Amino acid sequence: MPTSADGSVPGTPELGPVRLRRVGYDDPVAQHLVERVQQEYVLRYGGRDASAVDPAEFTPPLGLFLVAEVDGVAAGCGGWRVHDAGRGVVELKRMYVEPAFRRRGVAGLVLSVLERSAAAAGHRHLVLNSGDRQPEALALYVRRGYTPVAGYGVYAEAPGAVFLGRDLPSGGAAAGDEEDAWAS
Repeated sequence: MPTSADGSVPGTPELGPVRLRRVGYDDPVAQHLVERVQQEYVLRYGGRDASAVDPAEFTPPLGLFLVAEVDGVAAGCGGWRVHDAGRGVVELKRMYVEPAFRRRGVAGLVLSVLERSAAAAGHRHLVLNSGDRQPEALALYVRRGYTPVAGYGVYAEAPGAVFLGRDLPSGGAAAGDEEDAWAS
């Protein structure tokens, strides 16, 4: 099915404004959405993600975690954390969009802001680990220019694991302009 540049599907109902909030990984809304993504992993793979996550890793300047809201309703989330500081590499984690908001551009918006904020923080590359049972996510990443990278972490050699990465845009958004740029 064709999609627009932001990942939304032509003919689907318009979303109200999407508001992105910077929150701690341990924020109650963030934790609710993280649990929802974990349940998605259970449905698709038969178990939760075994990757270790320390909430402090998503605290600026080490990382960032965002919650997307539409009309005050939690619609999705995502974050980045430092993966290899010496090489300027960050890792995308916990990208998730609630089913009612999928294919309407929310994931693309969250991804764009995460990429820009990581670039603005001085990082040069973004990597991610997904799986072959998440074709929607993989399609988004490929459309956005992500290409295969070497495996890492607990899933480095796991069957079905997919590792992608891309160079970040240089510069990113100016720190003072980030919050305004998050509304769409």
